[in-house]
Amino acid sequence: MPKPTSVFACSACGAQTPKWHGQCPSCGEWNTLAEERAPSGGARAARPSGPAARPVPLREVSAERAPRLSTAIGELDMVLGGGLVPGSLVLLGGSPGIGKSTLTNMALGHLAAAGRSTLYVSGEESAAQIRLRAERLGPDALEVPVLAETDLDAVLAVLEAERPDACVIDSVQTLHSGALESAPGTVGQVREVATRISAVAKRQGTAVLLVGHVTKEGALAGPRVLEHLVDCVLQFEGERERTYRTLRALKNRFGSTNEVGVFEMREGGLVEVLDASARFVGEATKAPGSVVLAAMEGSRPLLVEVQALVSQSELVPPRRVCNGIDRNRLALVLAVLGRHAGIGLGTSDVFVNVVGGVRVDEPGADLAVALAVASAARGTATDPSPLACFGEVGLTGELRTVAHPDRRAQEAAKFGLRTVVSPAEAPTLRQAIGRALSSGQRAPRAA
Repeated sequence: MPKPTSVFACSACGAQTPKWHGQCPSCGEWNTLAEERAPSGGARAARPSGPAARPVPLREVSAERAPRLSTAIGELDMVLGGGLVPGSLVLLGGSPGIGKSTLTNMALGHLAAAGRSTLYVSGEESAAQIRLRAERLGPDALEVPVLAETDLDAVLAVLEAERPDACVIDSVQTLHSGALESAPGTVGQVREVATRISAVAKRQGTAVLLVGHVTKEGALAGPRVLEHLVDCVLQFEGERERTYRTLRALKNRFGSTNEVGVFEMREGGLVEVLDASARFVGEATKAPGSVVLAAMEGSRPLLVEVQALVSQSELVPPRRVCNGIDRNRLALVLAVLGRHAGIGLGTSDVFVNVVGGVRVDEPGADLAVALAVASAARGTATDPSPLACFGEVGLTGELRTVAHPDRRAQEAAKFGLRTVVSPAEAPTLRQAIGRALSSGQRAPRAA
């Protein structure tokens, strides 16, 4: 009886079975079996004969530093850690229409213009559709060879024949292997596709960018092992209705995960925003409920406007809506405002927004949220307005220091924001609110 070409492995316990079951026969978990290729040898195959491997001290290991491939997109190269590493796998995720294909097309176009061999593989669009998009990106993007194919074996054959320096596969969920009977995009197919592409890329030194789908929650779709197989995971974020985009590294074996690139989507493609603080500060309002947050995005400071709106609620419980910050952090700040600053909002709707579609994940945004909400609740603008601030809010009402306070203050002073409220000037949240709103102008009442 011939051996099956595929088996079903349990993601919970790792047990394998020749056919699919709703429940794993080993651990009893439900819906955890995914199709995989059957191993070529038995599970208990004999180990090859020969001398045992000898551990080597790290000081005796020779490490060759391969030159990186510069994409000529400064923000992308910075997030990657200096450019694409030959033989590496980079997974790029983001919402549909956010600009992933535009970014990868531009990167390959610049590499082709620099004399590098490139290849663009698309399983979602035809070659004609790709050309229409590339026409607005300039003549360099039109020099990139394109392959519209979904069969994994055909794609790997082209990769081995052409041996490009850099390749984009858009997207990894659309390719399928004939060795598995499951549909494209399933756990087994995605794992098989990524594993075989990784083997070819590392063997011939091709830098591969895998474009990945995301779930409705914004996380990368597919098995978690996909993120472990690749060398770098990039997340492209932003709102389709707004022009600003941010690129973050969630994992990077060749660089830091603290860097963030900022782009602006225009008619001719993505444009690097080298001084994002100037854009956001220039648009900041002086109305009640508005403050400027001096945040740190990776190794550079960034000034963004945080706005809040407080209104009497007709719902029980009242609404808590936020955009650009974590909803749990907003709930924490509102609780501290009511308990330690005398600003109770139990019967009010609270809306908080980070202007420009930027998302801030650091605790230093707590004070900006608190001051914006307090200003909106009292109907009083900050003094001066706009006012820069940063700091973490503790549960007992104290303000805690955050990283790089000097660089945050210098960035604010660079754009004329001389007054900066921080934990160094106000040790408690009540004192910070009193300093920011002590002589602010009250908003005029509506007629």
